[in-house]
Amino acid sequence: MITTGLKIYLTFIFALTGAVMGSFLNCWAMRYARGERYPRGRSACPKCGHTLGPLELVPVFSWLFLRGRCRSCHERISVRYPLTELLGAALFAGTFLRFGLTAYTAEVCILTACLMLLSFIDYDTMLLPGAPMLAALVSWCAFLPTHADWRSRALHGALTALIAGAALLLISLLMDRILKKETLGGGDIKLLALAALYLGPWGTLLMVILSCLLGLVFAVCSKSKDHPFPFGPALAAATWIVVMWEDGVIEWYVGLF
Repeated sequence: MITTGLKIYLTFIFALTGAVMGSFLNCWAMRYARGERYPRGRSACPKCGHTLGPLELVPVFSWLFLRGRCRSCHERISVRYPLTELLGAALFAGTFLRFGLTAYTAEVCILTACLMLLSFIDYDTMLLPGAPMLAALVSWCAFLPTHADWRSRALHGALTALIAGAALLLISLLMDRILKKETLGGGDIKLLALAALYLGPWGTLLMVILSCLLGLVFAVCSKSKDHPFPFGPALAAATWIVVMWEDGVIEWYVGLF
């Protein structure tokens, strides 16, 4: 049994890990947008190229202490950096508080990191690369034996992924023909199929409904004609929410009628 003190300590460790992961994934996404498929070399100021030292790489606090400016050129540093670090901290800590110190917590944290990276890259480039999805797929396979109902989980997940992916592909092709333009990219379809592996049939149905609602919210909040908000982050956010609180969300949704 985990004592209160140990739980607080582990929550801090998960939050710190999530913050570091958020910083790393944000850096990866930004470099991907510049044409670098994988992050290489030390972090540097995007304006002057100043190589960041250890004290400039502390998640959130470095940005606050530097008042959002580069120590070398004094140019403003985007608030996106601390926000993505705080997001990672919240998601990782929330996962631990929800599932405890279990193998499933590790599985969900890996999925969360992949979803964060996909969301950041999609926001910057309107693309959903295959590498993070492959990593999440490998993780799903690796953790499958840790589930008591792993045979049922494997069967339902695979069938749901196949059916959901095929259905969305057909809908996308039909809408492309009707509207005479691309409505959904192949990355969105692959991400939906990946989510279906983790969620199963009912969770996937709920995720699709929730992602459509979140997509509308993101689009309204964005209000940018020059940078339309992609659908990938809505799919990723809906997937994480359903993984965390599937039963609660179903009860909320049923209560609407």
